[in-house]
Amino acid sequence: MAQNIVMFNSRDELLRLDISKIVYFEGDGNYTNIMTVNKLKGTVCMNLSHTEIFLASELGTDAGFFIRLGKRFIINTNYIYQINIQKQHLILSDYDHFAFKIGVSKEALKKLKDLMLRNLKIKGER
Repeated sequence: MAQNIVMFNSRDELLRLDISKIVYFEGDGNYTNIMTVNKLKGTVCMNLSHTEIFLASELGTDAGFFIRLGKRFIINTNYIYQINIQKQHLILSDYDHFAFKIGVSKEALKKLKDLMLRNLKIKGER
């Protein structure tokens, strides 16, 4: 099985990640925290907007399953388990080993839900 690897390089550190194992990115000022399926957390010296641009340039079409969610997150849509607009949270899970619950605005969750339903409808029409 071919792995699609992305590398974040800084002056003092190299972070090498299999993109299929990244659950989400969380912006923290000038830094971005990266959470993986095995609950390892990496931090890169890059704000979330630059991370979004970096992913698009490095991954091309493979960046399509990562989407920006509000001001704080970029999520891997392959791990969406539950969108709860009323409680303002999103659960990302592999249905087996992990579940991350993140707080997200109602507006961002509504947009995500609509996007997921539109994509489902498009796939059903093929």
